[in-house]
Amino acid sequence: MNSAQPKVDFKLKQAEFAAYIRDPNNNPKPSDVPTKRMEMYRELFFNNVEGFLSSNFPVLKKIHTEQEWHALAQDFFSKHKNETPYFSEIAEEFIGFLENERKNKEDFPFLLELAHYEWVEFALSIAQVEDTPIDLEFIASLAQQPLALSDLAWPLAYQYPVEQISPDLLPLSPPEQPTFLVVYRNDEHQILFLKINAITFRLLQIIDENKGASADHCLQCLAEESGHPDPQKFKESGLEILMNMAEKGVIHRA
Repeated sequence: MNSAQPKVDFKLKQAEFAAYIRDPNNNPKPSDVPTKRMEMYRELFFNNVEGFLSSNFPVLKKIHTEQEWHALAQDFFSKHKNETPYFSEIAEEFIGFLENERKNKEDFPFLLELAHYEWVEFALSIAQVEDTPIDLEFIASLAQQPLALSDLAWPLAYQYPVEQISPDLLPLSPPEQPTFLVVYRNDEHQILFLKINAITFRLLQIIDENKGASADHCLQCLAEESGHPDPQKFKESGLEILMNMAEKGVIHRA
């Protein structure tokens, strides 16, 4: 008498289990698992992801009702296939989801930009990069020093004033002027931001594109690029800005 039990396709079972946990409204519950247990599993997995999103995107959560926020988190949970097993990288996966997969005409037009801004703060806080000590000698002779943009300082450009968005400020169209920021981590491991203008943003880009070039060279490039009528005065003003950036650790010796 053959007492062999039918083989179980574990990959199929695993896929069935995961599909229900991700999206129970559109996938059947595994027939061999009690409903109560499946609901417990689903709640555990979803709450972990939703909790992580809540802690990393607090403003994003605050500007939505509880129902809207849970719907957004569920949309991410059910549709996006994470490429990483690490919780610390889920925030970046969420940015990719908003940019490439999320399709909801009722979303705020600044949704992706605000999420990116909040993600930058988190990404810098966990970046495995050693802080560069502030070098007073470097700052004193900055004009001829070889410059580099700190790996812990990110110049950013947004259509919307993301640093101001709150439940009381929800712009439905971008203002005339874009928002330029530098978000950076200081030597006390604090995440700070500076609001800058388009010229300073471009200057930091030039420094990043020409690592090792002197401040004088970078300022000369920007003066020529902008067509300023008084390049020397322009460079003097620009040097003051760079000294301020160096004092904050945004730029350092290459």
